[in-house]
Formats: sequence, C-alpha cells, structure tokens
Amino acid sequence: MVKDQYDLNSNGKIDADEREFMMEDRRLRMEDQNAKRDTQRRLTIACAAGMLLYPVVIVIAVLVGLDRAAELIADIASVFCVAASGVVAAYFGFNAMENKNATSTDRPSK
Repeated sequence: MVKDQYDLNSNGKIDADEREFMMEDRRLRMEDQNAKRDTQRRLTIACAAGMLLYPVVIVIAVLVGLDRAAELIADIASVFCVAASGVVAAYFGFNAMENKNATSTDRPSK
C-alpha cells in the first residue's frame, strides 16, 4: 500500500509530519514529470524544425557559393532525416502508449 511508504513510524496512520513529507514527495514527482515532458517536447520541436530547415540550408549554401558544403550536407541528409524522424515518431508513439495506458480499464485497481 502507498501509505506504508510514508508511514515512517509504522503506527498505521499518516501523521502531520509524514503527510507533509508525502505531499513534498508528490510535488517533486509532479515537477520532475513536467520537466521531462517539457524536455521531450523541446527535443521533438528541434528535430522537426531541423528536418524542415535542412533543405533550406542546402539551398542557402548553394546560393552563397559553397557548392562543396552543399554537397556534403546533402550527402548526410538521409541519415539526419531518418534519425530526426525517429525521434519525432518515438515521441508521438510513446505519448500515445502512455495515454492508452492511462485510460486503460484492463489494469487491476489498486
């Protein structure tokens, strides 16, 4: 039971100081989850923006006269796009799985 985790003196009930400890622990867990979601969202946005801007960078390199640089950038485009799209796909896939698990009714109740 979750209460046993916070019942520090094992008296069978949550005292005021134990409740304060429990609430602080919950608050920290929520802050960590929010930070994790924000980081994942920023990483996904950066990868998606990179995939969209990649061709623009190649065109700019050609217009500036950096033909060799444009050629080198174009050579690694396939690897970059696969890796970046993998990050974006994983983000959406894991979010979908997490949402499905959160609303699933086949889990035993606690």
